Amino acid sequence: MSPELSRAVWPVSRRRALSVIAGAAGLMVGPVGRSKPFQLPIYEWRGVALGAEASLRLAHPDRNAAAHVLDRCLDEIARLERIFSLHRPDSELSRLHRDGRLEVASHDLRILLAESRRFSELSGGAFDVTVQPLWQLYAAHFAAHPGDSLGPPAARLEAAHRLVDHRAIALDGVRVRLLRPGMAVTLNGIAQGYITDRVADLLRDAGFASVLVQLGETVAGDPPGDGRSWRIGIPDPFAPDRLIEAFDAVDTAIATSSGHATRFDAAGRHHHLFDPVTGRSADRCASVTVLARSAATADALSTALAILPLAAAPDLLRQAGATALHVASDGSRRWLDA
Repeated sequence: MSPELSRAVWPVSRRRALSVIAGAAGLMVGPVGRSKPFQLPIYEWRGVALGAEASLRLAHPDRNAAAHVLDRCLDEIARLERIFSLHRPDSELSRLHRDGRLEVASHDLRILLAESRRFSELSGGAFDVTVQPLWQLYAAHFAAHPGDSLGPPAARLEAAHRLVDHRAIALDGVRVRLLRPGMAVTLNGIAQGYITDRVADLLRDAGFASVLVQLGETVAGDPPGDGRSWRIGIPDPFAPDRLIEAFDAVDTAIATSSGHATRFDAAGRHHHLFDPVTGRSADRCASVTVLARSAATADALSTALAILPLAAAPDLLRQAGATALHVASDGSRRWLDA
């Protein structure tokens, strides 16, 4: 399948940027700088990947080369979705849930589960891919009781919570096992970052250094040149059409986690960022944006830092070599590093 490829016209207005990026990791992206034309044209693909609006931007002189490499990127996205998707019954993750084990798991699944375990250990368990039973419980409860403000009954919550434990995923060579009947894994807190990294790596290996990859999370490569840079805007979690920070990004990855993104109830008290310790939605902040060396790292850390106490952030960021923007529940914000 050939991607729809167009030569982008820059600079773009904020309204234009919002229409391109809406819903994709809470970031608005575009090159900024002097108004004269680029030395290299920027080619852009827009579509849907991983269930969200997505875009790939390449600064390159050759339209045919850009179209060819974008075909390869889309093939890679589709391949990895067949492994990590929760919604495809034929995905590798779905087969793991169905059988409780995979005798020969793919290299990518084993790598991502091992990375998930590492981030679980780094975060003291705040990042935990086995929270999927909680998601299933909350989604079913609020589908049946949309006006409820209390959440699932205590007994059902306790039963689902007993299935949450990242240590109950056994990785043994090429084999993967879930050690508790009824366990389920969601890789939504790291897979988007992992796939973004893989696509960025594919582009770099093909000789495309000036790229902006946004597949739920974002990787900015070299600047597109001619005095311009990739400009990243972070929206206010309380008013997503308004920016609270903006900065130039070069050779970095960015991810945002916010309970405001996926709410089960109208008030937002119950949302998708579950605290593995309590089994309930975390309420420590409004959003966390992480800048890191890889999108998988930024993705996992933003999830963990949305759950952890603020005092735990510097140590985790130091271990990962990352920086974060923390937006508190009262709207105050601060940049955090080691």
